[in-house]
Order: sequence, then structure tokens, then C-alpha cells
Amino acid sequence: MTSTAITGIGELTTHDPELGTPRGAALVLDGERVAWVGPDHRVPPADTRVDVDGAAVLPGWVDSHTHLVFAGDRTDEFAARIAGEPYRAGGIEETVRATRAATDEQLAATLRRHLDEALAQGTTCVETKTGYGLTVHDELRAARIAATAADEVTFLGAHVVPQDADDYLDLVCGAMLDAVVPHVGWCDVFCERGAFDAEQSRRVLRAARAQGLGLRVHGNQLGPGPGVRLAVEEGAASVDHCTHLEPSDVEALAGSGTVATLLPACDLSTRQPLPPARALLDAGAVVALATNCNPGSSYTTSMAHCVSTAVLQMGMSVAEAVRAATWGGARALRRDAGDGAVGVLRPGARADVHVLDAPSTTWLAYRPGVPLTRAVWRLGIRR
Repeated sequence: MTSTAITGIGELTTHDPELGTPRGAALVLDGERVAWVGPDHRVPPADTRVDVDGAAVLPGWVDSHTHLVFAGDRTDEFAARIAGEPYRAGGIEETVRATRAATDEQLAATLRRHLDEALAQGTTCVETKTGYGLTVHDELRAARIAATAADEVTFLGAHVVPQDADDYLDLVCGAMLDAVVPHVGWCDVFCERGAFDAEQSRRVLRAARAQGLGLRVHGNQLGPGPGVRLAVEEGAASVDHCTHLEPSDVEALAGSGTVATLLPACDLSTRQPLPPARALLDAGAVVALATNCNPGSSYTTSMAHCVSTAVLQMGMSVAEAVRAATWGGARALRRDAGDGAVGVLRPGARADVHVLDAPSTTWLAYRPGVPLTRAVWRLGIRR
């Protein structure tokens, strides 16, 4: 293993309660882990030394909600939406057709291209889902392909209803789940009008829990609904979208271990209201930000875009938005603690480092839309 000292840090965001956000700091990376954090003038020897000359340094972005195993695009749907057509989740079926027709090599290449694109912008840990296959064969190959490249893989066979819902759920909770379990760590369900109701969604989650998978929920995207309550009741790690929340939903999240994962790029693209981030934070809920990168409703890999939107339009401070896009995403994936934690910079954490071409993280909102990534280390390797 080789070690790297990153020195001359102007502002260091650690998300560690003891280390805080020091200035004039340095990091030492040793192999795949952070080995040391402290004042620049006390940095220990390392094999290489990189002086970032006053730049801001933070953990790599943790994108805890994407859909990257797909084929085709939905440009026409986007154009129609911009022209005034309402968003309908049924457009997923077009991506399903294209994905089923694609080869494994084409799907793997698309996945890798988007992961590389995200990494170049400072995203070092990515979750992605199945859900564009909806047959045992196609969900299995999506899970297998995703597992070759993504940090976390989620089974989303319960994405839309391609046939009679009860018959399809027999497949999702039976042969489909059995097939994908070796390749995934999580199960998600789209609990929404036009998709799966609360009891159907509960059936999926409980079948997945019995197979040892962690739980996630798509909820409250298109309107008020049972998704948040279901996620909290079933102990899901996160409930994602949270666009339309009742006060009781906010209260339930604040009193639970379920992370509210907000997807503002999706809400902008679909012309939905932006989620009530301020109410969630003020109530004490844990909030994450993620891109929801997919070809239909949020075709972006830019976590910086999500951060600037959260600050400029959702009432979050820069510190809150950066924390949500790093530590919050890690918490939603249950990767925020212990050896190899992501979303934090402290000894023992994974050596995922994002150097900005700016003196502070405030510039992420101060200069929205401007590429500010100067350098990225993932697992201790400069990318």
C-alpha cells in the first residue's frame, strides 16, 4: 500500500463531531482508508504529498438513489413534459422495453459510463437499482450487472405493475426475489398510486426481509400517500422522494431511524413541488440528497446540482445540504459508521476525498452550475 498526504486544505469538512470543519488541515490516506486528520503543520510523512493550495476538501458524494441499468432514453417524454404534459410514472414501460432488448454488454457499458461521469464530479459511492426488467431473467441480469460496478445494489422488481398486480407480486416475492438475492443487498418498492398500494408494498418488504435484505421505499412522490408511514413501520433504512408530506409524515420520520431521501432534480424535471426539507430538518429527521439518475424523470449524475437546488430553493444551509449529500446518503445506506465508513473523513473511514476548485463549500451554491471538482480520490486512488 502507498500513502498520500493531502496538505494545504483551506476548509476541511469531516462530518466527525470531534474533528469538525477545521481550516489549515491535512489528511493522510493509507491504502483504502483515511489514516490521519490534523493540522497541516503536523502532517506525518507519506509516500506522496499533494498540496491543494487552500482548496476546500470534503468527503466524496454518496448518491444513495439511482437507476443506472437501463437502455434508451425518453427525450420525447421530457420534451412533452416541458410543453405542459403532466408527469406519469407509466413512461417507465418504454425504458423496460428498451432494456429488455439491450445486450448485457450494452447495459454494462451504460452503467459504467454513468458511474464514470458521476465520479468525475466527486461522487465516490453509488447505489443503483434494478427495475427495468420486470421478468425473472431481466431482473436477474440487471442485478448481476449492477453488482459488478456499483457500491450498493437494490432489487426493485416492484417498480410498476406490468400485469395483474397480485399475480405479479407472486413472482416478485417468489422466483424473482430468489434469483436476485445473491447479487443485491436491498429491496425497494414503489408505494404510490398507479403502482403498489400499502399492503402490496408491505408484502414485498416482508418477503425481502425474510431473505435478509435491507429495506427501502419509493414514497409520497406523486401525492400524499402511505409510503412514509409504511417505511417507518417496517423499519426501512430510507424512504425516497418525500415530495408530498403531511405533518404526521414529518413527525413519523423525525421519531424513527428511517432517512428521508430527497430527490430535487427529479422534482424539477417533473415539475413537482420541491420536498419540505426545512420542515424535516427542523423536526429532527435525518435527510439525504440523491440524484435519482434515470432516463425518464431525472437524467443527471450531478450531486452538486442537487446541493445547489437544496440551498437556493429548499431552505437548506450549505452545511446541511453538503451533509445530506455525503453523510446523509451514507446513513441511508447504513454505511456511515465503523471501518470503511463513507460520507465522513476520519481515521478508518474509506479514503473517498473530493477537492473543490474553491475555498469553501459555500461556492457550491454561490456558483451553481459551474464545475468545481478539482480532484477526486476513491478508495485511496486518485481518479
